[in-house]
Amino acid sequence: MRFRSTFLWLVQVLFNLILVFPAAAQGPMPEEGATLFPNGALFSYSSVLTMGRLKQQGEVDLANAEPTFAHEIPLTFSWSFRRDLQLSAVLPIVNRRLEVSGNTLSATGLGDALVSLKYRFLRLDSERGTTQASFSFGPKLPTGSTSGRGPSGDLLPVHLQPGSGSTDVMAKLNLTYTGFLNIRRLVADPSFAYLRRTEGTQQTRMGDQMEARLWLHYRPLQTQLVGGEWFIGPSFTWERAARDRRAGLRQPFTGSEVLSAGFTTYLSPRGGLVFWFGLEFPIRQDWNGAFQEQARRLNFGLTKQFFLQP
Repeated sequence: MRFRSTFLWLVQVLFNLILVFPAAAQGPMPEEGATLFPNGALFSYSSVLTMGRLKQQGEVDLANAEPTFAHEIPLTFSWSFRRDLQLSAVLPIVNRRLEVSGNTLSATGLGDALVSLKYRFLRLDSERGTTQASFSFGPKLPTGSTSGRGPSGDLLPVHLQPGSGSTDVMAKLNLTYTGFLNIRRLVADPSFAYLRRTEGTQQTRMGDQMEARLWLHYRPLQTQLVGGEWFIGPSFTWERAARDRRAGLRQPFTGSEVLSAGFTTYLSPRGGLVFWFGLEFPIRQDWNGAFQEQARRLNFGLTKQFFLQP
């Protein structure tokens, strides 16, 4: 009884977070609350394209400028080496570009790698469906390039570099609630993530980041055995970045808060193979006085699952 009360309290807290901060692109699997099957592994490729624009030309603070275009290709490997435990490693390839006053500043290279351990601490089966919850924790390592230079040979600003030069810590909570509103194939998939930053390149400590997401999806296609599945539904993303600090001083025109809405769909033509696509547009954003804003975010990719014997 006590466990049930604690679980209901956890669900309420998580959904309150989502409602206050309605919720970035989905990961390699449709339902993030679960871990892979024992000895299961996956490899995924995805592309995350974030398009922005300048509200005014010629008035950009280059030292703190955000890119007007960013393309990240996260390469993900995950392995469930024990029931309810999953190890993941993500290494991104990053391109960031700023176009201002007819000039283009751009850098491409490896980004910062993320290694995390995921623990599924809850699974409840019922006639309505399955409820699962998991917690992920791990370091983001300074593997990314921080030496990108512009046409004049000057070092590019921090936010245009593929890497940050800092060792950070990530924590994430996921919940998958099947049978939402007592509709058997309707699933609520909320998450909340926090990234704690440290000082990195150019004596800069980027602002801590928070991200909340809610994906409500329905399964028009679901086979009895392991086979074809289709997930589709609206998604909401809330992201907040605190202000940067350079040499201990808070930087003007840094930090942001963006609330986006769109849709995400996953298609599995057969067991172990998943394709996905997502598109979101900002419906409210604040860049603390910077002359830039986000226009849209596009995300697509594929995942291949397989057995990995130890």
